[in-house]
Amino acid sequence: MNRRKFLTGAATGVAAGAAAATLSAPAIAQGKRDLKMVTTWPKNFPGLGTGAQRVADRITAASGGKLNVKLYAAGELVPPFESFDAVSNGTADMYHAAEYYWQGKHKAFNFFTAVPFGFTANELDAWVHYGGGQELWDKLSAQYNLKSFMAGNTGVQMGGWFNKEINTLEDFKGLKIRMPGLGGEVLRR
Repeated sequence: MNRRKFLTGAATGVAAGAAAATLSAPAIAQGKRDLKMVTTWPKNFPGLGTGAQRVADRITAASGGKLNVKLYAAGELVPPFESFDAVSNGTADMYHAAEYYWQGKHKAFNFFTAVPFGFTANELDAWVHYGGGQELWDKLSAQYNLKSFMAGNTGVQMGGWFNKEINTLEDFKGLKIRMPGLGGEVLRR
């Protein structure tokens, strides 16, 4: 072997290695991760949509930019009510939605969001954080390859606000009502 060629070649290799070290490394090599958050809310929807963006921004800020959360509003990456499945199967990393939307998966999801005549916002937070609610939610969500966290709270939902008095079942005939979850099921029946 020719020593001069070897040393010249080795020096070239070191220079190439040093030059490569100055190039920008992929985000994952820098310890950074891009995450996709899908929602059931329209883009910039007051309260819920803007709350989802606030959660995404706070995760990014709290991680010092190591986790970069990109928000996809309803329909941008997946249809709104496919967000649960998108996260469960790995198409997206997280969703921001009301858990009662998933009652078709399991009725117990209702209890981790607003239930008519149920917990107030403070009571729900207390139950989830201090009363064993998170443990139950973890057990339920794990069945679907998910880890759930509270990321907002709209508070209790009323039995309905109507432009005419409701006194009998007959009074419900012809009314158009949007009430999800268990309350909607009660009214349907």
